Amino acid sequence: MAMTGMRAFVRVVERGGFSAASKDLGMTPSAVAKLVTRLEDRLGVRLLHRTTRRVALTPEGETYHLRARDILAAIEDADAEVSQAGQRPRGKLRVNCVPAFAFHQLMPVLPVFVSRCPDVELEFAITDRLVDLLAVNADVGIRTGEGQDSSLVARKIGATTRGLFASPTYLKRHGTPPTPADLCDHQCIAIQLSTAFHRWPFREGKVVEVKGCVQVDSTEAALRLAIAGGGIVRLADLSACEAVRDGLLRPVLVKSYLGETIPLSAVYPQGRHRMPKVRMFLDFLVEHFGHSPWRLAS
Repeated sequence: MAMTGMRAFVRVVERGGFSAASKDLGMTPSAVAKLVTRLEDRLGVRLLHRTTRRVALTPEGETYHLRARDILAAIEDADAEVSQAGQRPRGKLRVNCVPAFAFHQLMPVLPVFVSRCPDVELEFAITDRLVDLLAVNADVGIRTGEGQDSSLVARKIGATTRGLFASPTYLKRHGTPPTPADLCDHQCIAIQLSTAFHRWPFREGKVVEVKGCVQVDSTEAALRLAIAGGGIVRLADLSACEAVRDGLLRPVLVKSYLGETIPLSAVYPQGRHRMPKVRMFLDFLVEHFGHSPWRLAS
């Protein structure tokens, strides 16, 4: 009973309320609420602040949530290691993925994985934002850049390199900038994911801080805008490679731009790789993308 209450409490926190949690647990919202109340009574503390619209953790609830989440994950890992060893991959696989990789690389080959693992139900959350995998109960995250969460295990898939690109239409209308300093006379598409995206690095330590008439918080939107002739954009080759090969974009300032190489990794909670569905998906990613097929000819 104690474990049932703990599991209900963690799911309420992860899903942001009793109603959403009840759907995952296959129970009524009132039944979930009773489990959490009994847990609070047993502990002698209030874990949640309840309102008509949402729930919020108390200080004691924050502490208990962190410990309970780890305990349940350890139990799940132990169950998976013993009972699923050698079994056919099955069940729901929740994946959190950056849009650039999802749209331009993963989705075109995903049917291969589906055919190999027909009993796996895939659920994707596609976002440029950094998400807490444990908080959203995700199995795998696909991310660019160096890992920042020590609670997750990272498996390198490949590497991507950023470059500057513009459409032939834009370059015909405005000309090709001969030097980095000339970017000040051009429309540059600014991506608002971090301040670093506004600072474009060049060789010999030069950095140009660009400003454009359009700012977006999505790499996919920036790509589409650049293809439409909206300006010069800084993108990873895994996003831009298809458009370059189709003649919709051209690299700009190739000799002077300092193309940063960024790792592309799959991250997952400790022990989650022992589950057949996760292990098969990780192997699939490395098989198809370990050679970084999006690389552009230099």
